[in-house]
Amino acid sequence: MAMSAVDFAAPASEAELEGLAEKLRERNFEVVIVRDGAEAKAEVLKRIPEGAVVHSGKSKTLEDAGLFQELMDNEAYDFVRRRTMKMDRNTQRDEMRKAGAAPDIMLGSAHAVTQAGQLVITSASGSQIGPIASGAGHLILVVGSQKIVPDLDAAFRRIQEYVFPYEDARLREQMGVGTKITRTLILERDFMPGRTTILLVREPIGV
Repeated sequence: MAMSAVDFAAPASEAELEGLAEKLRERNFEVVIVRDGAEAKAEVLKRIPEGAVVHSGKSKTLEDAGLFQELMDNEAYDFVRRRTMKMDRNTQRDEMRKAGAAPDIMLGSAHAVTQAGQLVITSASGSQIGPIASGAGHLILVVGSQKIVPDLDAAFRRIQEYVFPYEDARLREQMGVGTKITRTLILERDFMPGRTTILLVREPIGV
């Protein structure tokens, strides 16, 4: 596929999804293919025990699936963001940092995933990179099928040309400041199976 022909918003075919799932499993990731955000939400909640400490990135995918609001509202879970949103960023910065560094479960998405099974995640603050990479006990990623790209070059292009402009505009509208790409993580595989669950969503979700 020519790089110029990649449509960063188009859903993948069923054959592409099944092929990617196989590649991801070879890399020690658990994979479940679901139809839409509602199914993704149900699968995620099945994997979060009551009382678990849960953290998440600021993800439109999680918002679209209704997961962020569920975790904010449901006190059966110890949702880190529910706690940190009540803290003062100037006087409690260290407490906020430590609260999200090593949750039981880290919930997020990826900005791109290659057909070979490499997951690419970028960040401005870098706060979610640590728990995604190693700090969290278990990692759950919800990934829309439109995020599948041919290779790493296309993954970086998707972030720079498609994801970044959207996120920058959204933050400028909400907070009056833009964003930056300062940290990018590539998940090649899990060293041992059992840590990471990836929910591939047939319908496009998130950005």
